[in-house]
Amino acid sequence: MATIKDIAKQAGVSPATVSRVLNYDPELSVTEDTKQKIFEVAESLNYTKHLKTNRNYRASVLLVQWYNQQEELEDLYYLGIRLGIEKKAQQLDIEVVKKSYQELDHLDAKFDGVLAVGKFSKAQVTKLASLAEQILFVDFDAYEEGYDSLVVDFKKGVHQGLGMLHDRKVKTLGMLAGSEVTKDTQERIVDARVKFFKEDVAQVTGQAFNPQYFYQAQAYTVEAGFQAMQQALKVGTLPQGLFCASDALAIGASRALLAAGLKIPEDIALVGFNDVSVAKYVTPSLSTVKVYTEWLGEVAVLTIADKLAEKAPVPRKIMVATEAVRRSSC
Repeated sequence: MATIKDIAKQAGVSPATVSRVLNYDPELSVTEDTKQKIFEVAESLNYTKHLKTNRNYRASVLLVQWYNQQEELEDLYYLGIRLGIEKKAQQLDIEVVKKSYQELDHLDAKFDGVLAVGKFSKAQVTKLASLAEQILFVDFDAYEEGYDSLVVDFKKGVHQGLGMLHDRKVKTLGMLAGSEVTKDTQERIVDARVKFFKEDVAQVTGQAFNPQYFYQAQAYTVEAGFQAMQQALKVGTLPQGLFCASDALAIGASRALLAAGLKIPEDIALVGFNDVSVAKYVTPSLSTVKVYTEWLGEVAVLTIADKLAEKAPVPRKIMVATEAVRRSSC
Protein backbone atom coordinates (compact mmCIF):
# COMPACT_ATOMS: atom_id res chain seq x y z
CA MET A 1 0.00 0.00 0.00
CA ALA A 2 1.28 3.46 -0.89
CA THR A 3 2.13 5.65 2.09
CA ILE A 4 1.41 9.33 2.67
CA LYS A 5 5.12 9.99 2.09
CA ASP A 6 4.90 8.29 -1.32
CA ILE A 7 1.96 10.48 -2.28
CA ALA A 8 3.69 13.63 -0.98
CA LYS A 9 6.86 12.91 -2.95
CA GLN A 10 5.03 12.39 -6.23
CA ALA A 11 2.67 15.33 -5.70
CA GLY A 12 5.49 17.68 -4.67
CA VAL A 13 3.96 18.70 -1.34
CA SER A 14 4.61 17.95 2.32
CA PRO A 15 3.30 14.77 4.00
CA ALA A 16 1.37 16.98 6.42
CA THR A 17 -0.46 18.64 3.52
CA VAL A 18 -1.29 15.25 2.01
CA SER A 19 -2.62 13.98 5.34
CA ARG A 20 -4.84 17.02 5.82
CA VAL A 21 -6.19 16.90 2.26
CA LEU A 22 -6.94 13.16 2.44
CA ASN A 23 -8.72 13.69 5.76
CA TYR A 24 -10.77 16.55 4.30
CA ASP A 25 -9.46 19.05 6.85
CA PRO A 26 -11.90 22.00 6.54
CA GLU A 27 -9.32 24.47 7.91
CA LEU A 28 -6.66 23.68 5.31
CA SER A 29 -6.13 26.40 2.72
CA VAL A 30 -4.72 25.01 -0.52
CA THR A 31 -5.70 25.50 -4.15
CA GLU A 32 -8.15 23.21 -5.93
CA ASP A 33 -5.35 22.26 -8.34
CA THR A 34 -3.19 21.11 -5.43
CA LYS A 35 -6.05 19.07 -4.02
CA GLN A 36 -6.70 17.49 -7.39
CA LYS A 37 -3.02 16.63 -7.82
CA ILE A 38 -2.93 14.92 -4.41
CA PHE A 39 -6.15 12.98 -5.02
CA GLU A 40 -5.03 11.92 -8.49
CA VAL A 41 -1.66 10.71 -7.18
CA ALA A 42 -3.39 8.83 -4.36
CA GLU A 43 -5.74 7.15 -6.84
CA SER A 44 -2.89 6.45 -9.24
CA LEU A 45 -0.72 4.79 -6.58
CA ASN A 46 -3.73 2.73 -5.55
CA TYR A 47 -4.21 1.65 -9.17
CA THR A 48 -3.72 -1.98 -10.18
CA LYS A 49 -3.61 -3.25 -13.75
CA HIS A 50 -6.31 -5.90 -13.88
CA LEU A 51 -6.32 -6.38 -17.64
CA LYS A 52 -3.68 -6.60 -20.30
CA THR A 53 -4.12 -6.35 -24.04
CA ASN A 54 -2.02 -6.23 -27.15
CA ARG A 55 -4.66 -4.46 -29.22
CA ASN A 56 -3.59 -1.54 -31.27
CA TYR A 57 -6.98 -0.14 -32.21
CA ARG A 58 -6.99 3.52 -33.20
CA ALA A 59 -10.18 5.39 -32.49
CA SER A 60 -11.46 8.70 -31.20
CA VAL A 61 -13.81 8.49 -28.24
CA LEU A 62 -15.76 11.29 -26.59
CA LEU A 63 -15.82 11.07 -22.78
CA VAL A 64 -18.84 12.92 -21.38
CA GLN A 65 -18.79 13.45 -17.62
CA TRP A 66 -21.69 14.69 -15.57
CA TYR A 67 -19.40 15.89 -12.76
CA ASN A 68 -17.34 19.06 -12.88
CA GLN A 69 -13.87 19.32 -11.32
CA GLN A 70 -15.13 20.53 -7.94
CA GLU A 71 -17.72 17.77 -7.67
CA GLU A 72 -15.13 15.19 -8.70
CA LEU A 73 -12.89 16.25 -5.79
CA GLU A 74 -15.78 16.13 -3.31
CA ASP A 75 -16.58 12.52 -4.25
CA LEU A 76 -13.56 10.67 -5.65
CA TYR A 77 -15.63 7.84 -7.11
CA TYR A 78 -15.76 9.39 -10.57
CA LEU A 79 -12.12 10.44 -10.40
CA GLY A 80 -11.15 6.78 -10.17
CA ILE A 81 -13.30 5.87 -13.16
CA ARG A 82 -11.85 8.70 -15.24
CA LEU A 83 -8.26 7.74 -14.42
CA GLY A 84 -8.98 4.15 -15.40
CA ILE A 85 -10.47 5.27 -18.72
CA GLU A 86 -7.51 7.53 -19.51
CA LYS A 87 -4.89 4.92 -18.64
CA LYS A 88 -6.47 2.10 -20.60
CA ALA A 89 -7.13 4.39 -23.57
CA GLN A 90 -3.47 5.37 -23.56
CA GLN A 91 -2.45 1.70 -23.53
CA LEU A 92 -4.71 1.00 -26.52
CA ASP A 93 -3.70 4.20 -28.34
CA ILE A 94 -7.29 5.46 -28.31
CA GLU A 95 -7.80 9.21 -28.32
CA VAL A 96 -10.10 10.38 -25.52
CA VAL A 97 -11.62 13.86 -25.65
CA LYS A 98 -13.20 14.99 -22.35
CA LYS A 99 -16.26 17.19 -22.38
CA SER A 100 -18.97 18.08 -19.91
CA TYR A 101 -22.57 17.67 -21.04
CA GLN A 102 -22.92 21.45 -21.12
CA GLU A 103 -20.15 21.69 -23.74
CA LEU A 104 -21.86 19.38 -26.23
CA ASP A 105 -23.84 22.18 -27.91
CA HIS A 106 -20.58 23.63 -29.20
CA LEU A 107 -19.14 20.32 -30.37
CA ASP A 108 -17.91 20.33 -33.98
CA ALA A 109 -15.73 17.20 -34.14
CA LYS A 110 -17.01 13.72 -34.97
CA PHE A 111 -16.17 10.73 -32.81
CA ASP A 112 -16.16 6.97 -33.31
CA GLY A 113 -17.78 6.33 -29.95
CA VAL A 114 -19.05 7.90 -26.75
CA LEU A 115 -18.42 7.00 -23.13
CA ALA A 116 -21.11 8.67 -20.99
CA VAL A 117 -20.10 8.58 -17.31
CA GLY A 118 -22.61 9.52 -14.63
CA LYS A 119 -26.35 10.00 -14.28
CA PHE A 120 -28.49 11.36 -17.09
CA SER A 121 -32.12 12.19 -17.78
CA LYS A 122 -34.03 10.52 -20.62
CA ALA A 123 -33.62 13.64 -22.76
CA GLN A 124 -29.88 13.62 -22.13
CA VAL A 125 -29.65 9.91 -22.98
CA THR A 126 -31.31 10.58 -26.33
CA LYS A 127 -28.97 13.47 -27.10
CA LEU A 128 -25.86 11.53 -26.10
CA ALA A 129 -26.87 8.58 -28.26
CA SER A 130 -27.15 10.89 -31.27
CA LEU A 131 -23.47 11.88 -31.05
CA ALA A 132 -22.09 8.57 -32.32
CA GLU A 133 -23.35 5.20 -33.47
CA GLN A 134 -21.56 3.42 -30.63
CA ILE A 135 -22.20 4.55 -27.06
CA LEU A 136 -21.61 3.02 -23.65
CA PHE A 137 -23.16 4.35 -20.45
CA VAL A 138 -20.88 3.92 -17.43
CA ASP A 139 -22.30 3.78 -13.91
CA PHE A 140 -25.74 4.37 -15.38
CA ASP A 141 -28.29 1.79 -16.50
CA ALA A 142 -29.68 2.76 -19.89
CA TYR A 143 -30.24 -0.86 -20.90
CA GLU A 144 -34.04 -0.53 -20.90
CA GLU A 145 -33.68 2.36 -23.35
CA GLY A 146 -31.69 0.05 -25.64
CA TYR A 147 -28.11 1.13 -24.89
CA ASP A 148 -25.07 -0.75 -23.62
CA SER A 149 -24.51 -0.11 -19.93
CA LEU A 150 -21.71 -0.81 -17.45
CA VAL A 151 -23.04 -0.83 -13.90
CA VAL A 152 -22.08 -1.83 -10.36
CA ASP A 153 -23.80 -4.76 -8.62
CA PHE A 154 -25.34 -2.66 -5.84
CA LYS A 155 -27.45 -5.54 -4.53
CA LYS A 156 -24.39 -7.64 -3.79
CA GLY A 157 -22.50 -4.62 -2.47
CA VAL A 158 -25.19 -3.70 0.04
CA HIS A 159 -25.36 -7.31 1.21
CA GLN A 160 -21.59 -7.34 1.74
CA GLY A 161 -21.71 -4.08 3.69
CA LEU A 162 -24.50 -5.29 5.94
CA GLY A 163 -22.63 -8.55 6.38
CA MET A 164 -19.65 -6.73 7.90
CA LEU A 165 -21.97 -4.96 10.35
CA HIS A 166 -23.75 -8.23 11.13
CA ASP A 167 -20.41 -9.80 12.05
CA ARG A 168 -20.12 -7.22 14.85
CA LYS A 169 -23.42 -8.52 16.28
CA VAL A 170 -25.09 -5.13 16.03
CA LYS A 171 -28.79 -5.23 16.90
CA THR A 172 -29.87 -2.03 15.16
CA LEU A 173 -28.85 -0.92 11.68
CA GLY A 174 -29.24 2.42 9.97
CA MET A 175 -28.38 3.97 6.63
CA LEU A 176 -26.99 7.33 5.56
CA ALA A 177 -27.91 8.05 1.93
CA GLY A 178 -27.18 11.01 -0.31
CA SER A 179 -29.23 12.99 -2.80
CA GLU A 180 -28.63 13.51 -6.52
CA VAL A 181 -30.62 15.14 -9.32
CA THR A 182 -30.20 15.27 -13.07
CA LYS A 183 -28.41 18.36 -14.33
CA ASP A 184 -31.10 19.47 -16.79
CA THR A 185 -34.51 18.76 -15.26
CA GLN A 186 -33.41 18.48 -11.63
CA GLU A 187 -35.17 15.11 -11.51
CA ARG A 188 -34.37 13.14 -8.37
CA ILE A 189 -32.12 10.14 -9.03
CA VAL A 190 -33.09 6.98 -7.16
CA ASP A 191 -30.20 5.26 -5.37
CA ALA A 192 -30.60 1.49 -5.75
CA ARG A 193 -28.59 1.00 -2.54
CA VAL A 194 -31.51 2.40 -0.52
CA LYS A 195 -33.90 -0.14 -2.04
CA PHE A 196 -31.55 -3.05 -1.42
CA PHE A 197 -30.77 -1.87 2.12
CA LYS A 198 -34.46 -1.83 3.05
CA GLU A 199 -34.91 -5.30 1.56
CA ASP A 200 -31.78 -6.82 3.12
CA VAL A 201 -31.73 -5.30 6.61
CA ALA A 202 -34.49 -7.59 7.88
CA GLN A 203 -32.51 -10.66 6.83
CA VAL A 204 -29.42 -9.39 8.67
CA THR A 205 -31.05 -8.23 11.93
CA GLY A 206 -34.25 -10.25 11.98
CA GLN A 207 -36.12 -6.97 12.34
CA ALA A 208 -38.01 -4.84 9.86
CA PHE A 209 -36.46 -1.70 8.42
CA ASN A 210 -36.75 1.14 10.95
CA PRO A 211 -37.23 4.54 9.27
CA GLN A 212 -36.00 6.18 12.49
CA TYR A 213 -32.50 5.09 11.52
CA PHE A 214 -32.61 6.31 7.93
CA TYR A 215 -30.76 9.58 7.33
CA GLN A 216 -30.79 11.64 4.13
CA ALA A 217 -27.84 13.89 3.29
CA GLN A 218 -28.15 16.68 0.73
CA ALA A 219 -25.35 15.33 -1.47
CA TYR A 220 -22.70 12.59 -1.65
CA THR A 221 -19.96 14.69 -0.05
CA VAL A 222 -17.98 14.75 3.18
CA GLU A 223 -19.63 18.00 4.27
CA ALA A 224 -23.12 16.66 3.54
CA GLY A 225 -22.39 13.52 5.57
CA PHE A 226 -21.08 15.65 8.44
CA GLN A 227 -24.17 17.86 8.49
CA ALA A 228 -26.60 14.95 8.23
CA MET A 229 -24.97 13.15 11.13
CA GLN A 230 -24.88 16.30 13.23
CA GLN A 231 -28.63 16.58 12.74
CA ALA A 232 -29.11 12.90 13.60
CA LEU A 233 -27.19 13.39 16.85
CA LYS A 234 -29.59 16.17 17.84
CA VAL A 235 -32.72 14.19 17.04
CA GLY A 236 -32.34 10.98 19.00
CA THR A 237 -30.80 7.56 19.51
CA LEU A 238 -28.40 6.27 16.87
CA PRO A 239 -28.22 2.70 15.57
CA GLN A 240 -25.32 0.45 16.57
CA GLY A 241 -24.29 0.07 12.94
CA LEU A 242 -24.47 2.58 10.08
CA PHE A 243 -24.25 1.73 6.39
CA CYS A 244 -23.27 4.76 4.28
CA ALA A 245 -24.01 4.98 0.57
CA SER A 246 -20.55 6.41 -0.17
CA ASP A 247 -17.17 6.76 1.49
CA ALA A 248 -17.48 10.54 1.38
CA LEU A 249 -20.68 10.36 3.43
CA ALA A 250 -19.06 7.90 5.85
CA ILE A 251 -16.01 10.13 6.35
CA GLY A 252 -18.25 13.10 7.09
CA ALA A 253 -20.39 11.06 9.47
CA SER A 254 -17.28 9.80 11.24
CA ARG A 255 -16.09 13.36 11.81
CA ALA A 256 -19.41 14.34 13.37
CA LEU A 257 -19.54 11.26 15.59
CA LEU A 258 -15.98 11.71 16.85
CA ALA A 259 -16.60 15.41 17.49
CA ALA A 260 -19.58 14.40 19.64
CA GLY A 261 -17.34 12.18 21.78
CA LEU A 262 -18.52 8.82 20.39
CA LYS A 263 -16.13 5.97 19.73
CA ILE A 264 -15.95 4.14 16.41
CA PRO A 265 -16.64 1.22 16.20
CA GLU A 266 -17.33 0.68 19.93
CA ASP A 267 -20.35 3.01 20.11
CA ILE A 268 -21.31 2.85 16.45
CA ALA A 269 -19.75 0.86 13.61
CA LEU A 270 -19.46 2.43 10.16
CA VAL A 271 -19.30 0.96 6.67
CA GLY A 272 -18.86 3.06 3.53
CA PHE A 273 -19.18 2.29 -0.16
CA ASN A 274 -16.70 2.59 -3.07
CA ASP A 275 -13.30 2.27 -1.27
CA VAL A 276 -11.86 5.48 -2.66
CA SER A 277 -8.14 5.91 -2.08
CA VAL A 278 -8.54 8.07 1.05
CA ALA A 279 -10.66 5.46 2.89
CA LYS A 280 -7.56 3.73 4.25
CA TYR A 281 -5.91 6.98 5.36
CA VAL A 282 -8.68 8.55 7.45
CA THR A 283 -8.87 7.93 11.20
CA PRO A 284 -10.28 5.46 11.99
CA SER A 285 -9.64 3.74 8.67
CA LEU A 286 -12.91 3.05 6.89
CA SER A 287 -14.46 -0.36 6.38
CA THR A 288 -16.14 -0.22 3.01
CA VAL A 289 -17.53 -2.03 0.01
CA LYS A 290 -14.91 -1.80 -2.71
CA VAL A 291 -15.85 -0.84 -6.23
CA TYR A 292 -12.87 -1.29 -8.54
CA THR A 293 -13.35 2.14 -10.10
CA GLU A 294 -10.11 2.18 -12.08
CA TRP A 295 -10.90 -1.26 -13.43
CA LEU A 296 -14.44 -0.09 -14.20
CA GLY A 297 -12.88 2.62 -16.34
CA GLU A 298 -10.62 0.06 -18.02
CA VAL A 299 -13.56 -2.21 -18.83
CA ALA A 300 -15.42 0.77 -20.28
CA VAL A 301 -12.61 1.42 -22.76
CA LEU A 302 -12.26 -2.25 -23.69
CA THR A 303 -16.02 -2.52 -24.19
CA ILE A 304 -16.25 0.53 -26.45
CA ALA A 305 -13.24 -0.77 -28.39
CA ASP A 306 -15.07 -4.08 -28.90
CA LYS A 307 -18.17 -2.23 -30.06
CA LEU A 308 -16.13 -0.24 -32.57
CA ALA A 309 -14.44 -3.37 -33.89
CA GLU A 310 -17.64 -5.37 -34.28
CA LYS A 311 -21.19 -4.12 -33.97
CA ALA A 312 -23.27 -6.17 -31.54
CA PRO A 313 -26.80 -7.26 -32.62
CA VAL A 314 -28.36 -6.35 -29.26
CA PRO A 315 -27.47 -4.09 -26.31
CA ARG A 316 -25.68 -5.56 -23.34
CA LYS A 317 -25.56 -4.81 -19.63
CA ILE A 318 -22.29 -5.58 -17.88
CA MET A 319 -22.45 -5.81 -14.10
CA VAL A 320 -19.28 -5.34 -12.03
CA ALA A 321 -19.00 -7.11 -8.69
CA THR A 322 -17.92 -5.52 -5.41
CA GLU A 323 -15.78 -6.70 -2.49
CA ALA A 324 -16.03 -6.20 1.27
CA VAL A 325 -13.00 -4.46 2.81
CA ARG A 326 -12.87 -4.55 6.60
CA ARG A 327 -10.84 -1.90 8.44
CA SER A 328 -10.98 -0.14 11.82
CA SER A 329 -14.41 1.48 11.58
CA CYS A 330 -16.26 -1.85 11.72
